[in-house]
This record gives sequence, C-alpha cells and structure tokens, in this order.
Amino acid sequence: MAKVCMEGAAGFSHHYPKLATIVTAHAKGKDNAMAVAWHSSISVNPPLYGVSIAPGRFTYELLLEAGEFGVNFMPMDKAELVAAVGGSSGRLMDKFDKFGLMKETPLKTSVPILKDAYAAYECKLVDHKTYGDHVWVVGEILASHYDQEIFTETEGLKLERFSPALYLGAEKYTTVARDILKQLDRKVYGKG
Repeated sequence: MAKVCMEGAAGFSHHYPKLATIVTAHAKGKDNAMAVAWHSSISVNPPLYGVSIAPGRFTYELLLEAGEFGVNFMPMDKAELVAAVGGSSGRLMDKFDKFGLMKETPLKTSVPILKDAYAAYECKLVDHKTYGDHVWVVGEILASHYDQEIFTETEGLKLERFSPALYLGAEKYTTVARDILKQLDRKVYGKG
C-alpha cells in the first residue's frame, strides 16, 4: 500500500468515521439541537464527556447560559435527520418544530433528550476551552438514557439488531458491517 506524506492536515478527515450525534441545549425558553461529529469520552470517574463546537453556534450560546447540554447518539435510519439538523441554524428556526424532533423527559437537567436517539447523556457543563477555531466543551454525565434491547449485558451494541449512524466527513454517512465482528481478549493479545 502506497502512502502519501505531506505537511499539515491534508483533507483533515482521516479521523473519521465518528458516531453521529445531536447535541441539545435549553435556555432562554428555547430548545436547540446541532449535529456534532467531534466528541469523545474523557473519564470514567467522574464520568466526563467532551464535544467540540464552533463558538458562533446558537447551541453553544444556550449551553453556556444553561450550564448543561445533552449528547444524543443517532441510529443510521435517522442520518437524514442528523444532516437536516446540522445544515440549519437554530437562530433562524425552531428545529424541533421544523424537523419534528420528539423529546423525552430528562432525568437530572432541562436539556432535550431526543426520542429517536438510541442512547443519550445529560451533562452538566464543567469546563470549556478554546482550541483553534472550536471550543472543547466538557460535561459531567449526570444521567444516561438508552434502549436496553440493543445493548448486551456488558453494554456493547447488539449489531444484529441495530445500526448506529457513522459520519465519514464530507456529508457522507454509513454504518457497521454486521457480519464482520472480532472480539479480541486483551488477556490473550495483550501479553508480550
């Protein structure tokens, strides 16, 4: 396999795929939602989760005001919804009304939890710091919502029953191949 080497980030898309998420916030009597592809777990104890958001986004303004946000993990059959939410501005429209986003009742916060999400976190804002042209927003997970039927006892996805949406960059979405799955035991492969 021939590899290309160059300075800089090239197309800056080699870190995809990423789970497609919709980040939600509620403040000033308004709900908003935005698609976010740059996100990650940070810590188990305390449970911390981070998302990268451009500082001019309306959702960012609302989550700073409220001090909380939601992270909603979306299934492949809702990829069009993720794209619609990501391609529009909450300053110009009510995305919940426009796209028929249905909400479930949050447990510990006032953030909208999306009914279509297969899993969601309610997060309390603990930090935000600008890195380049985005802000890394860190939240402590106060509550989790998930569809028990699509997770195993060890909290892995049951791929035979479910397809998570994966964002590939450049407005492309895909999902996992259900028939290709390897479970590798670290006790076996980690020895050396």
